[in-house]
Amino acid sequence: MASKRKRHTFVVYVEDKPGVLNRVASLFRRRAFNIDSLTVGHSETTSESRMTIVVESDAGDARRIEANLYKLVNVVRVHDITHAPSIFRELAMVKVATTIETRTQIMQLVDVFRARVVDVAPDSLVIETTGTEEKIEGLLEVLRPYGILELVRTGRVGMLRGKQGIAVEPSDRVEDEDPALDDTDTEAPNVSSSV
Repeated sequence: MASKRKRHTFVVYVEDKPGVLNRVASLFRRRAFNIDSLTVGHSETTSESRMTIVVESDAGDARRIEANLYKLVNVVRVHDITHAPSIFRELAMVKVATTIETRTQIMQLVDVFRARVVDVAPDSLVIETTGTEEKIEGLLEVLRPYGILELVRTGRVGMLRGKQGIAVEPSDRVEDEDPALDDTDTEAPNVSSSV
């Protein structure tokens, strides 16, 4: 019986060097996994960037993804935080068409969703919201009838709850013993893109 597919969230610490993002994305492309969400930014360590990658996969594929990520040059540590007690958030900015009649209604909806207006123009509002994917989808659903002119969304970011953090222990690495699964780049190709 096949394992059930679900969304897995990986936190990947990588060296802050050019070409790393390309190598990580290429791994997913070669394995034919669609990346649902990818965010990259600075981490608490100056020389490392933190990636949050969301992929739909079964448990076996998730373990193989984690193991293959570790084999990439410039990957420092990898954690699948899907089942760990974690907090996940996204950010969205939405430009909505307004009229004199609808502006007050839209601003009331913004208050209900604990979002905020960050720009006011004669015929539009720009709304910023942070929260779970479900909260953002809910806000978008109530704003659609007014006319969404523009939408930009970050991907998911996540952090473990409490004092628990992402460990640096090398023993946390997942070892993949199936050599047939080893199709990763182990040498840094000459790529000019950066994280």
